[in-house]
Amino acid sequence: MEKSNSIKVGVYVDVSNIAQNGGFGMQYDVLREFACRNDGVAIRLNAYVAHDEEKAEKDKEYQTKSQNFHSILRDFGFKVIVKKVKWFTDEHGNRYGKSNADLDMAVDALMQSERLDYVLMVTGDGDFIQVVRALQSKGCRVEALAFKNVAHELRKEADVFTSGYLVPKLLPIDPHHKDNDKELFRGVCYNFHHNKDPKKGYGFMRYMKNLSGSLWITDSRRKGSPYETAFVHSSQFPKDFDVNTLPNREQIFEFETKKDKNGRLQAENVKLVYHY
Repeated sequence: MEKSNSIKVGVYVDVSNIAQNGGFGMQYDVLREFACRNDGVAIRLNAYVAHDEEKAEKDKEYQTKSQNFHSILRDFGFKVIVKKVKWFTDEHGNRYGKSNADLDMAVDALMQSERLDYVLMVTGDGDFIQVVRALQSKGCRVEALAFKNVAHELRKEADVFTSGYLVPKLLPIDPHHKDNDKELFRGVCYNFHHNKDPKKGYGFMRYMKNLSGSLWITDSRRKGSPYETAFVHSSQFPKDFDVNTLPNREQIFEFETKKDKNGRLQAENVKLVYHY
């Protein structure tokens, strides 16, 4: 039973958009946990998926994988809204499939928002900008989460935009990572001190260590901050990376961490994952 003062959460996932733009393999249980991180209660969890019935009839493996995926979503409490792929033929005789969940997702979010305090739109599609504004006008706090190819205006209009790359365990990190003693993290370089000699610059990486706490508490020393901070030396970046672009919160990095002799965290083997 939900508490009377609990935050009522709604999550709306444009599954095809996310899967095609860097989010294939996203863990929906982690997504739910992230959305409800501040003692929220999931009132609506909607996942809009495309399904090609024509392909399913011919390809049993595709049919089985689709059914299994839908079952997993339901196990995590998501309502699966299936949008059938419709096939068309252009003027050159080429067939193409189309399945657009935008309208359904927009209408559902707006109609269901009366009972929601917080809405997480999981999409990078700029068509949802007006939906975000409408939800905010209704009094909802609206956050957006996506990976690649995110519309700039959507990121700007949402109360908070979170790169899916930064949420711990939301997207599996390199399975080929061999060093069991060093864990991989993804974060941003939010502070950097330049030197006349580029090889002697240094700065600090910020990364999300867990899903508890408030995202606005960016100072990792403060109670309630979900972040950790690690020192980084310019020598830990790839040789072809221009450290003069730092600091830059538009750049997502992947790195290992270790503690120095004084117990301070240091980032090593830094590589660029994505640049918004």
